Amino acid sequence: MTIRVVIADDHEVVRTGFATMLHTQPDISVVGLAAGGGEAVAICRRECPDVVLMDIRMPGMDGIEATRQLTATDPVRVIMLTTFDLDEYVYDALAAGASGFLLKDLVADDLIVAVRIVAAGDALLAPPITRRLIADVARFRTRPTARQDILPRLTPRETEVLRMVAEGQSNTEIAERLTISAETVKTHVSRILEKLELRDRVQAVVYAYETGLVTPGQA
Repeated sequence: MTIRVVIADDHEVVRTGFATMLHTQPDISVVGLAAGGGEAVAICRRECPDVVLMDIRMPGMDGIEATRQLTATDPVRVIMLTTFDLDEYVYDALAAGASGFLLKDLVADDLIVAVRIVAAGDALLAPPITRRLIADVARFRTRPTARQDILPRLTPRETEVLRMVAEGQSNTEIAERLTISAETVKTHVSRILEKLELRDRVQAVVYAYETGLVTPGQA
């Protein structure tokens, strides 16, 4: 199956550079390039991509609003393109439905792996930079938006697994700590997402911070 990708960035060198990297892969096809959020939404509605690489700051409609519009109605997964000086936007992007982050200076191999990970339905939480950004934003952005009334629906074990996910641990690491199989951890995570009505692990991390299950400095 070919992974269909749209790249949205107001810098042409970024758009073409990423497109060139991805075009080298037989299982990835770049089906659209956009210079702004509005254009990105229009292209995605027309081309129905699997993954969008979305810049955060663009003229007109920014990447956060474009992500919010797309994830609300389309089965597309969005990877935000960011730099170290954009930490303050991370929370908003996650809340809008982004499935992860990439730094614009990444190498080709990391870009290709990231697209495949997100296209497969997982969230891009492995890089330490993503965990750091989430923790930094949570430290100075407190929003009582999470539905705390549904947190008690989780079993004690599921709550424990959610806390570990929010701390940035992989399924394998969680399995080792709890002395259970990675497959069992995967089942717990799936049930957590279903019970809390969340899209993926990224939203689970946001939820854990919002409800106070995990506080900045724990991760």
